[in-house]
Amino acid sequence: MLEAKNNDELPPIPPKRYFTIGEVGELCVVKPHVLRYWEAEFPQLKPVKRRGNRRYYQRQDVILIRQIKSLLYEQGYTIGGARQKMTESPEDVTKFSVNSSEIKTLIKELEEVIEAL
Repeated sequence: MLEAKNNDELPPIPPKRYFTIGEVGELCVVKPHVLRYWEAEFPQLKPVKRRGNRRYYQRQDVILIRQIKSLLYEQGYTIGGARQKMTESPEDVTKFSVNSSEIKTLIKELEEVIEAL
């Protein structure tokens, strides 16, 4: 869903427990009204609501939003198609949460193991 090149274009997700709708909008480059609409369309997206009905998103919500954005804007899915894709393959939801720097580090470590053998 999220290719490595797309992850590099988005800001890194800071190590926080909760994010406001404004922060998530900046992290995912999506406007808050779009996030509210996606909540109604994607049952997996359920931010915590606290006093005043304020939304607080967790890290997995931000990753999920980035994947929804990728399906809709980059891969050309409709809302219904993206919803179906996400319900058909729930294992893919967490599959792309690794950023490119982690992949490069892993490749380097694997190359060192191969040389040692």
